[in-house]
This record gives sequence, C-alpha cells and structure tokens, in this order.
Amino acid sequence: MQRIVKKIKFITTIFLIIFTLVASNDINHIKFNAKVQPLNECLSTTLLPCTNSVVTPFIPNQQLNEQQRFLSTIVRKLGIVPKPDTFEYILLRTYGAVFVNPDTEIKLPAKDIFANEQETQEFQATLTMSHVDGTNDCYLQKAAAEALNKARSLQKIPLKSGYGTGDCTRTFATNLRFWQKYANNQILARVQQGKETKILGLVAPPGTSQHLWGLAIDLRVTNQQQRQVLNQHGWFQTVENDIPHWTYVGLTEENLHLYGLKNQVVRGITYWKTPL
Repeated sequence: MQRIVKKIKFITTIFLIIFTLVASNDINHIKFNAKVQPLNECLSTTLLPCTNSVVTPFIPNQQLNEQQRFLSTIVRKLGIVPKPDTFEYILLRTYGAVFVNPDTEIKLPAKDIFANEQETQEFQATLTMSHVDGTNDCYLQKAAAEALNKARSLQKIPLKSGYGTGDCTRTFATNLRFWQKYANNQILARVQQGKETKILGLVAPPGTSQHLWGLAIDLRVTNQQQRQVLNQHGWFQTVENDIPHWTYVGLTEENLHLYGLKNQVVRGITYWKTPL
C-alpha cells in the first residue's frame, strides 16, 4: 500500500512539474508577444535594421503636447535640456531635430555646441563612419551614409558642390570658415543674445553645425521624386531656408509627429522643425 501511495505522490509531483513548466511557458509566451510588438513598431516606425535581439524604440506619450513629446525624447540623448533663452536652447530650436533619431547605431553629442577643434575631433573619433558612394572624400556616420546611398541608388541626387568634403562631415575649422564667409563676431554676439536668428538658416555658428556630427549633407535636390526617396530613407530638410541642407533623422515621414516635430512649408519646401 505504501508503495502505491509513494507511486501516486511521485506521479502527482511529475504532473505538477509538467504543469508548472507549461504554465511558465505560457507566461513567457505572453511576455515574448509583448516584446514582439515593439519590434514590429521598429520595422514600421524607423529605418533601423531590426536584428534577432529585441529592439524597443522609444516613443513618447502621445497624450503630451508636441513640445513635451520632443523634450521627453531629446532629454534621453542630451541628459540636460538647455534653459530657454540661452544660446544652447536657440541652437537646439534650430538644429535639434536630429536628436529624435532612434537609430541605436547613430551617435549624438552630449551637447549642441563644441567649443573648439579639439572637442570636435574627440567626438568625431568615436564615430563609425562610412563613405558616400560616388564621391571623392565624403563620409557620414555609417547608418546615415548607408541610408543616403540607398536613396541615391534609386534617384540621381548630386552633392551641392558635386563632390566635395565640405558638403558632408566637417571639421571645426571648416565650420568656422563658412561662418566667417557670411557673418562675424558681432553677429555671433547677437545670435547668442537671441537678437538675431535668421542667419542660422544660412550658416551655423562655429562648433554648432549638424555637419560636425556626421549627420548632415548638402545636396542639389530639384524635384519631388528626389525629395520623396530621401524622405523614405530617413533624410529630411530640418533647417528653414537652408535649402541644400539635409538631416538624417532616421524616421519615416508619417512618424515624425510622434516625436513632436512640426512640418512647415516655406516657398514650396517642407521643413520638419522642432516645436521649441
């Protein structure tokens, strides 16, 4: 009798173990499905190459207003958002659209202004760069270059200069040279005080250009087909009045609003601007 009881207990224990494993598997399955959905969102929301690992791109709370959605996104990249009316905030308002880029392969600076060539070089030394096809010496961050190369394989889209490095990733010295071509220290002082902003659509102050980050390029775009293919590959015009300037945002156009970016049409050109 005791042997029968022991056998029943043993069978019961085995059954409980099997039941627990099955139940556990169901729980894990539920958790896995919960993680698959963000992965699907990754495929539809961004241009990220989704791998076997779970990718969960950050999407801000859509109950927030545009400015709140934007700030909640960029604070994950910058850590500290500059105070309003500061020079850094003015720069962020003009050039900060790139900070919503969800691509994990993209590296963004921890601040929106470099003080000198050394700071610029230290940041650029951490980047993974890739060559832009059909150019002499044009390099961008790898994901940006790959997206641009795909777009240019579908449409002929020349660089502004036709070939030059000045269209792509720039040094601090190049940024300074462009600034001195169009502006001076007096204008810079007015920009820093918030008294002059139109110049920012023509040229970036020293140490502040998106070109320093390897995420911008100057192109000669003359038709809607070129714009469309660039947009489909994450490239957008984000600096009002800077017509040749394109920024790698890494999102599809229909999802830019999720991050608070606002579209504004100026003389027939759609710019995606920050809501600051």
